[in-house]
Amino acid sequence: MGPLVPDIIGNQLNLVVALFIGMLFGAILEQAGFSASRKLAGLFYGYDFTVLRVFFTAGVVSMFGVIAFDHFGIIDINLTYINPTFFWSAIVGGLIMGLGFILGGFCPGTGLCAAAIGKIDGIFFVIGSFLGVFVFAEGYPVFEGIYKAANWGNVRIFETLNMPQGVFAFLLTSVAVFAFWATSIIENRVNGIKRPAVRFTPYYVSLGVIGGAIALSSFVLPQRQDSLLKKVEDREFINQCSVNKITPDELAYRIMDNENNIQIFDFRNVVEFTKFHLPKSVSFKAGNLFEKEPVKALSTKGRISIFTADDELTAKKMAVVAQELGFDNIRILEGGLSNFKSQILDFDTLSVAHSRQEMDTYRFRTKARKVIPVMIEQAKKSSGVVKTAAKRVIGGC
Repeated sequence: MGPLVPDIIGNQLNLVVALFIGMLFGAILEQAGFSASRKLAGLFYGYDFTVLRVFFTAGVVSMFGVIAFDHFGIIDINLTYINPTFFWSAIVGGLIMGLGFILGGFCPGTGLCAAAIGKIDGIFFVIGSFLGVFVFAEGYPVFEGIYKAANWGNVRIFETLNMPQGVFAFLLTSVAVFAFWATSIIENRVNGIKRPAVRFTPYYVSLGVIGGAIALSSFVLPQRQDSLLKKVEDREFINQCSVNKITPDELAYRIMDNENNIQIFDFRNVVEFTKFHLPKSVSFKAGNLFEKEPVKALSTKGRISIFTADDELTAKKMAVVAQELGFDNIRILEGGLSNFKSQILDFDTLSVAHSRQEMDTYRFRTKARKVIPVMIEQAKKSSGVVKTAAKRVIGGC
């Protein structure tokens, strides 16, 4: 329910909805026969691979759901919890669970499902699970070393393999399809069935077409961030985009007037930002535009978001990305911060004004040249750097 909480479903209602989803999930497991230990154990003995097909299908569907939701901006993948990988505890835990799966015929979820409908073997399996949890909790000082060993962090397989997300999704789907075909052959041989594992009936053809379409869709649903950032690198596209501008004089006036309805997003690197940044500025990166928490400020009604960078073009690219993401009331600093420094902070007070307008500009910039540097020094006390910190998690299995 990641896309719905907490903006649509509150935290309290979230628990209620989760309860009903859990009940439905349990009912589906039971109807699929997963409350029967023989059906689950069939995966290891070769006579029934329903478990593999169901969980492989669930994994592939979930994977493409996340890819699609991320592409269309429905979820923020940066806020999606990725279970940290502790290598050795994962190996040991996997061996223990696999052995328990073979001997007991259940995994934790299916064991609870079987116990819930009164199956004796399921009840004993759940009791054994609780005993295992108790032994681990009481013996934690003994297990702590391996529990925390080899922390790989919140890794994603395609990043570890250094391959595009779409390529990995296609390969995993292809492996799933191959596994379905291979296990069907094994099933038929173990069960003495003579018919072909795959037949060109409307059912199998439809499944093949749907599977192929899902696999190929991974290439047409690139990560939204990658596609938009690549799009704004096209100079012709950027020239066609219209973005409102704010002059250095107007921005200086709004800063000096201490207006509360402006917010400045600085797209330089953190080092440059720390050395110098305008009051009411926050250091922003291109990636922050795709993160749920940082962009909440862009959604604030009644506020003008001003994008700045050393040059106007960089600020315009980021503004176009923000507009493509659905944000409005955005302006870019005309000429960038280099132009602001030239016209305001480094204004030549020896210049000569020839008209009344130039005289007014001269007086304003002379005052701004003195006032704004003082405000800049005061602004340095607060870093204004956007940070997306992950929650600290210790251990795993």
